[in-house]
Parts: sequence; structure tokens; C-alpha cells
Amino acid sequence: MSKDLVFYTNPMSRGRLVRWMLEEVGIPYETEIISYGDQMKGADYRAINPMGKVPAIRHGDTVVTECAAICTYLADVVPEAGLAPPPDQRGPYYRWLFFAAGPLESAAIHHSLGFDPDQEAQGRVGYGTFSDVMDTLETALPAQGWIAGDSFTTADLYLGANIGWGLQVGTIENRPGFAAYAKRTSDREAYRRAMAIDDAAMPAQAS
Repeated sequence: MSKDLVFYTNPMSRGRLVRWMLEEVGIPYETEIISYGDQMKGADYRAINPMGKVPAIRHGDTVVTECAAICTYLADVVPEAGLAPPPDQRGPYYRWLFFAAGPLESAAIHHSLGFDPDQEAQGRVGYGTFSDVMDTLETALPAQGWIAGDSFTTADLYLGANIGWGLQVGTIENRPGFAAYAKRTSDREAYRRAMAIDDAAMPAQAS
């Protein structure tokens, strides 16, 4: 890992999830805090991410945006961290990592905004119904251990982070097993380091 790695983020963003992943892989990185508003939507940062959103990383000449893509990339470029199964065992790993990034996030956000697709629209949104997603998630989560095999992987990090956040803000239902899995996945030194870094970077609150 001789290439420089720059992490563009804001402590009040999904960048917290990527910070956790960076702490898991344990490689040096530089952080650039991007403020909301003019800086995030400005030309300099849009040259990194034309969407004008964080997080993003620049690793040498390679730019990666989107949390799931960043996490998958980091797991692959730092294989010694052991956060991805062997290639021939990655079916469940990819399945649940991208279930969290696709159906789970979309269904949870839509439901929280009061948009639940009618029967005609269910075939177009990609996840069917909110209850389909919650039922699938509840059935998939193991009572103990991990989602994609015998060890903790990036799929657990990504899925656990989304469940934990959804429970905190009320965008997913508090069903049996959800809180226990989120707690299990986040009971890691890398998670605690990442949260401490981002908590310290939070803007001072007005008194």
C-alpha cells in the first residue's frame, strides 16, 4: 500500500461507515473534512465526486465513491485484513453486502418518507415492499456469528452499520435479532476508534 489514500468525509454523514472500514483495514490515510454547502457542492470537490456528496476516497489515481463500493474496494486492496472471504466463497458475502446497499437502504428511506409502493409500483422499485425487506433481513440474520461465513467480513460491517443506524433513527423495524446483530458487529476496537475520531471532528455545538 505505497499509494497515498485520502478520505473525503464529514462526521455527520455516511462517511462514518467508511471511517470504520478504514480503521478495520489499518492502513494510513489522510482525512479531508468537507463541509456541507458551498465546499461540498463546489467545483474542487465535484472533481472528486460529481454528485457533490461524501464520502469518497482517492487512492493514488483511483477515486471511489459510494459506501459499499469503497468498502468492497478496501477489502480487496488490503486482503491481509481478512475482511473478504476467498473468491470462490463470496456468494453470500456479495449478496448481503449489496442487499444492504440496495433493497434495505431504499426500502427503509422510502418507508420513512411515507412512500410505500402500491402493487403496480412494487415491480419497479427493486425491493418489492418494505415488509418483504424486513422479513428477508430477519430470516437471514444468524442468531450468533456472521452473515457470510465463520468470520466477520465487510458484509457484516456494512449490514450491521445500516441496521444500527436504522434502529437509532427509526427507519427500520425493531424486530427480533436486529439489535443483537448490530451490537455484535460493532463490538470491535476499529469501530470504537472510528467513532471516537468522528465524534472529535463534530462541529462545536452552540451553548
